[in-house]
Amino acid sequence: MKSVISILRPLIAYLLLSIGTFLMLTMIIDYSSFRTDIHFLKLKQDYLHISWWRIAFYVHIFSSIFALAAGFTQFSNYIRENYTQLHRAVGKFYVINVLFINFPAGMILAVYANGLFPGKFAFIILDCLWFYFTYRAYAAIRKGKINEHEEFMIRSFALTFSAITLRTWKIILTNTLSWDPVTIYMIEAWMGFVPNLLFAEWLIRRKRRQSSLEPKS
Repeated sequence: MKSVISILRPLIAYLLLSIGTFLMLTMIIDYSSFRTDIHFLKLKQDYLHISWWRIAFYVHIFSSIFALAAGFTQFSNYIRENYTQLHRAVGKFYVINVLFINFPAGMILAVYANGLFPGKFAFIILDCLWFYFTYRAYAAIRKGKINEHEEFMIRSFALTFSAITLRTWKIILTNTLSWDPVTIYMIEAWMGFVPNLLFAEWLIRRKRRQSSLEPKS
């Protein structure tokens, strides 16, 4: 039974990642038209005249898909063990993508986020934690601290995956609640990443318990 679960668990994870990446890709294709009357941009008409906001938006949209896709290689034991150079190369690209491209772009978008102060604060916290966890993962592997590196990468990618969960919660909340759009946006801003972090912490502690139960050689 355990062997079946150990096989199904990564398959389910990769299936969810594949679906999420595909949905993000279809949205990015729509945005590649640079139309300003589609999807999320319908809600940001007041900011479209701000050049740095537009630049930050398109930089974030077109580059974040690569951070999301990094999950296909970075959490595979098979790739880590058999294709070490690939794992390292994608990992370095992920770090550069998050720290030097998406963190500054995300901060600009966070400052201009919808949802009044609670919405803006949520995205600022998200962006800062994304930077911090990614940096800590990089710093840990530079020192050879593999377990610490893996744990911070789990936290970092949990926030990367918030690109999917945020949009999922948006669909759920807008179709189940009759509240005003601003209130819903404040809720989904926090729901987009807080449950992800809670799941990441549960997963990290679960891995620690399993590791402590393994016989020492």
